[in-house]
Amino acid sequence: MNQEEYSKYYLYPGSLFVDKNPHYITTLLGSCVAVCLYDTRQQYGGMNHYLLPMWNGKGLASPKYGNIAIQQLVDRMYRMGSRKQDLIAKVFGGAAVLESQNNVFFIGDRNIRIADVILEQEMQIKIAAASTGGNQGRKIVFDTLTGEVRQKYLGNSKT
Repeated sequence: MNQEEYSKYYLYPGSLFVDKNPHYITTLLGSCVAVCLYDTRQQYGGMNHYLLPMWNGKGLASPKYGNIAIQQLVDRMYRMGSRKQDLIAKVFGGAAVLESQNNVFFIGDRNIRIADVILEQEMQIKIAAASTGGNQGRKIVFDTLTGEVRQKYLGNSKT
């Protein structure tokens, strides 16, 4: 398939996107995490981009929370005919770009951990690749036809 036949989609924080047509899904990540899910049998995928690890039960249960975003992404893939055994995940982001003054509170670490717990332990979906942590943001581009994810680090690392 030619690159001209792909659609491009920019994924904003707190959202997700799934489509069976080929797309390049792009997003920018700092402490946020993106989970890319790919169906190896049907050859399509989807991605979420969440800001915080857990919804506290108050307000709207939106995909800005990892536990909601991951569940919604998997549910959409299932509704489109995916089976658990055909899904692989790739996880990106969670950099230490937002930290408290005493360096104790790393939201990125908590965002990474929720993806690991929900995908592998609770849902038994294999994380096939990950680029998480560190102290630099990332730009990622997910090719939903092949499952390939390209990554570029952003800016300078903190010293």
